[in-house]
Amino acid sequence: MGHAQTQNRWSSQVGFILATTGAAVGLGNIWKFAYMAGNNGGSAFVLIYLICVVCVGIPLMMGEMTLGRLGRSDAITSLEYLAKQYRTHPAWRYLGWLGAITLLFVLSFYSVVAGWSLFYVVKSSTNQLTQLSAPQVQMLWHQLLNSPVTLLTYHAIFMLMTVAVVARGVQKGLEKAARMMMPALFAILIILVCYAASTPGFSQGVHFLFHFDLSKITPSIAISALGHAFFTLAVGAGCILVYGAYLPDHARIGRTVMVITVLDVSVAILSGLAIFPLVFTYHLSPTSGPGLMFETLPIAFSQMGGGRWFGSLFFILLLFAAWTSSISLVEPWVALLVERFGFKRPTACWLIGSVAWVLGLATVLSFNQWANFKPFLNRGLFDLITDTTTNFMLPLGGLGFAWFVAHHIPHSALKQALSFKRSVYFKLWYFGIRYTVPIGILFILVEALL
Repeated sequence: MGHAQTQNRWSSQVGFILATTGAAVGLGNIWKFAYMAGNNGGSAFVLIYLICVVCVGIPLMMGEMTLGRLGRSDAITSLEYLAKQYRTHPAWRYLGWLGAITLLFVLSFYSVVAGWSLFYVVKSSTNQLTQLSAPQVQMLWHQLLNSPVTLLTYHAIFMLMTVAVVARGVQKGLEKAARMMMPALFAILIILVCYAASTPGFSQGVHFLFHFDLSKITPSIAISALGHAFFTLAVGAGCILVYGAYLPDHARIGRTVMVITVLDVSVAILSGLAIFPLVFTYHLSPTSGPGLMFETLPIAFSQMGGGRWFGSLFFILLLFAAWTSSISLVEPWVALLVERFGFKRPTACWLIGSVAWVLGLATVLSFNQWANFKPFLNRGLFDLITDTTTNFMLPLGGLGFAWFVAHHIPHSALKQALSFKRSVYFKLWYFGIRYTVPIGILFILVEALL
């Protein structure tokens, strides 16, 4: 009944926590969190987001990690093995394929968006943002989007950076990168928050994020916050399952997930504290949507003293967050190709990187050459790809994992894998994975369909 278990392991629990936090901390924590909080009334969004992380994100992350520990292989092989072990239908392996396909499409557009932060690192560090007027900053952004060659170049560089790390293996690549980048990411964030604290708009920024006005909470804000809580922990596509498969036997899943969640949420909150004081200090709009990072903030960096350095730090922060996440988008595919199909790791990395790069052409061209091509519901290709993956494929994957854990794996196996010290913790988690997680995900799916 056994199967080929992966020989890969994290060297330590700290390495695993940093790598998994890196997987969870991405552009969503900084770029998306900031503009979603801005568009959804600030504190009302933040409050619901925190509640949803606890009720939906944490139980699902523990569940997915438990599948990894029990299966000890890539997502498809693990689900196939567990379905056989616990005498349920072998078709559950297709849940692993859904996750793998989702990751490939997410990587294709994620790399293009990450390329934007790389472009701005170059512009900021070479002093090309200083003393620009607001129209000039906005023109720079539109010139970037209108240049397929520039977008493709930065997309290619970022994909090469990602593949180079994954090709080095779990300990020498993923873990080593996380050990360097995650502390650097927190250090940069703290420097930026300290600077923001010295600006006139700091108290307004804090008020915007933390003055909880319950009257501002609407159903649409609640659903947005729920959706973001779901995506911010990198659950639903098998990435956490694969990382869990590499987890040492002695590591406790519950405690580990709590630490990862606290670090992940801290990045989102600290980035809000770094961004919104600048927005208010320079009388910019907090509701400027996805352009907040690339159209609005560079205006502040161009006007402030030391803007070259703070701007460079900020875009390096974005780049590191994107880089640690993109690594986790590639690794499940590499695990699949190496363990199931016998590929050599470097070959698997280059193959996946190349396929994702080619798929990314659709995202690149959707901003310029194909801008008028709107094949479905008057939506461009970038919107279609991002909406389909984040609003449908990821939630469906999360729902599948939650259902498989709650309905097909015996209590005894779950208790042993999770090894909670108190039975009350197991009961709370089990209630979450069986009820609050599926209900939460169904809300996301229904909202996406309406």
